[in-house]
Amino acid sequence: MRRRSFLGALPVAAAAAPSALPLLRPKVLKPGDMVGLITPSTYVSDPDRLLLARRTIEYFGLKAKFGRAVGKREGYLGGPIQDRVDDIHRMFQDPEVKAIFCIRGGYGAAMLLDRLDYDLIRRNPKIFLGYSDITALHLGIHKKCGLVTFHGPVTLSKFTDYTQANFRKALFETKPMGKLTNPPESNTLRPRHFTRTMQGGKASGPLVGGNLSLICSTMGTPFEIETEGKVLFIEDVDEQPYSMDRMLTHLRLAGKFSKIKGLVIGECADCSPRDYKPSFDSTFSLGEVLDNILGDLKVPVVTGLTIGHTEDQLTLPLGISATLDADEASLTIDEPALTE
Repeated sequence: MRRRSFLGALPVAAAAAPSALPLLRPKVLKPGDMVGLITPSTYVSDPDRLLLARRTIEYFGLKAKFGRAVGKREGYLGGPIQDRVDDIHRMFQDPEVKAIFCIRGGYGAAMLLDRLDYDLIRRNPKIFLGYSDITALHLGIHKKCGLVTFHGPVTLSKFTDYTQANFRKALFETKPMGKLTNPPESNTLRPRHFTRTMQGGKASGPLVGGNLSLICSTMGTPFEIETEGKVLFIEDVDEQPYSMDRMLTHLRLAGKFSKIKGLVIGECADCSPRDYKPSFDSTFSLGEVLDNILGDLKVPVVTGLTIGHTEDQLTLPLGISATLDADEASLTIDEPALTE
């Protein structure tokens, strides 16, 4: 799944909310619950893909309710801005809907941020799930509402056995998720999911993060990420090393790494130099970029956890206290993210 970053800051009409709202935990999912399905970013108009989305929900013993904008298409978007905003509002208001899942990411979620009714969302706390472009909504909802949301698969993700197990643990249980690691490897000499400890040690703090492009795109807006005292994770897809360099440098200059407790970099699929159309005759690898920009950090740093654009995917509760053990490449979710 590909998404592109966007340019420009959002209007200042959406006044900044208090920076530390009380944490609000949504209710746990139970078999038979209704899940609202929305397309706040790129459209999904293929009826076979929409059928797959419904089948995915039903596979987990849930019922699906599609937003009115689902299936609409306006250019590369899942319908006009107001239609996508209205879908989010309706799903949070609907007492029958117990959770809201995004069918896909893509591009366009940030357009909605200054138009959402955050008081409405806070009055109706529910599980909200997605990743990639959906990072914009996670940032907005968490900052304006204090609601715990979930960075995890969209409804059209691959849902490997590993992804399913973590998905169930995150959304169908009220106990803390505990230790999260990459899936077991069948070939430890040539692992599918390679991790690297850049700086060892352990650190704890509220877990925040998401897609790097979207985090950068919301800088300077009322929805800018707060990283001080937090365990930060970032991931991206289909970005060349120079582009990753630019975005990481942006965050470094903005001070977003200066007071973090720890840092996790996801797998960052296809973030290598282009084979046939390289941007530069001489370039760096992604690993070199990470070392150049993050190598001096004095906090635990690990790369390669299965976060974001990978078939084996973790579901992570945002805002919940977590412990990063960089030496063993694990994240431990220390407290419950859901209530009964």
